[in-house]
Amino acid sequence: METTPTSTAVPRLQGRIARVSIHGFRGLRQIESLELPPLTVLIGANGAGKSTLIRFFEMLSWMLKAQRLQEFVLRHGGGDDQFFMGTRQTPTIQAEIRLETQAGFNDYRFSLEHLSANDTVMVSAEAYRYSDKLKATEARWQEISGSGKEAALPAKKSATAKTICHLLRQCTTYQFHDTSDKASIRMRWDVTDSVRLRSDGGNLAAVLLALRENHFKRYQLVVRQIQRVLPTFKDFVLEPNYGKVDLRWIGQKGDKVFGPHLTSDGSLRLFCLLTLLNLPPDQLPDVMFFDEPELGLHPHAITLVAETLKRLAKTRQIFIATQSPYMVDCFDLENIIVASASQSETVLRNLPREKYQAWLDDEYQLSDIWLKQAIGGLE
Repeated sequence: METTPTSTAVPRLQGRIARVSIHGFRGLRQIESLELPPLTVLIGANGAGKSTLIRFFEMLSWMLKAQRLQEFVLRHGGGDDQFFMGTRQTPTIQAEIRLETQAGFNDYRFSLEHLSANDTVMVSAEAYRYSDKLKATEARWQEISGSGKEAALPAKKSATAKTICHLLRQCTTYQFHDTSDKASIRMRWDVTDSVRLRSDGGNLAAVLLALRENHFKRYQLVVRQIQRVLPTFKDFVLEPNYGKVDLRWIGQKGDKVFGPHLTSDGSLRLFCLLTLLNLPPDQLPDVMFFDEPELGLHPHAITLVAETLKRLAKTRQIFIATQSPYMVDCFDLENIIVASASQSETVLRNLPREKYQAWLDDEYQLSDIWLKQAIGGLE
């Protein structure tokens, strides 16, 4: 496995989301103390609700980064749609998140109430605390009085509040599904928009150009990894013109240059994934969510992406929502959280090794257990 070139020691994971409880958010009627490993793989069938957990953390990022909770709510169907089976059945959303650092635990809890006027929500019952790992008991909650349309935690000056906000603001979801004719990735892009890859990959050409100019070894690694999956690929052709750049590439044979409209959907998604996963650390968020990254990829490409994700998980917390057996089999039992649907409710559960080791000893793959519904049969 090729490694990402670096001139300094690789930093370790500094903090992570360790546990979450969610009551009443969309399909999550009651998720109690769900343990989240540093590399979490959410598996489930269509409609099982595996992406709902991703949407929850996306909402947290909007709440705490730019205090745009109301915009998030309006973009995602309005206030009533955020509550399990609607606000007539679920009047309040409650959540508690535990963040683990080397020194201790930083906890944050809050509630959301529905506002019928304009179909929005209100944040209430916010509280936070820090508990030292060396102490037997947990600290008392620091309550935040009052309620409002946006979270009050970002205004607090304590180190605990700042730690919580810093990590949860970093939650970024990547979904490279839109490769339609009018998708951003197929358009010319401003060369200055290259600091971070956008969540839809729209500025890929600008990011690749900057990578080639400033981190050439990383750029070369991206090219080599693409060649492992697409042997006909030779290199990108990135030529700025009046401050903009197109995503183009050339093959191993001939001098024909291929633009994005002559590139398959799967190849465009592969370009996005491998570029993102090989960016310098300062161009990546601390918590990264990938919604079905396997879409349109060949099994060999899925394996390569999974191995690169595992390497990146040493320095970033990674969440992957997938329904691909090939993707699932690249990981360990401890990484897996299974999503299943019970009527309108999403159930999320870890897989304790002591319960399922016998199946693995009998040479079942993780995907075998899942696809044969053996997991449910062992409850």
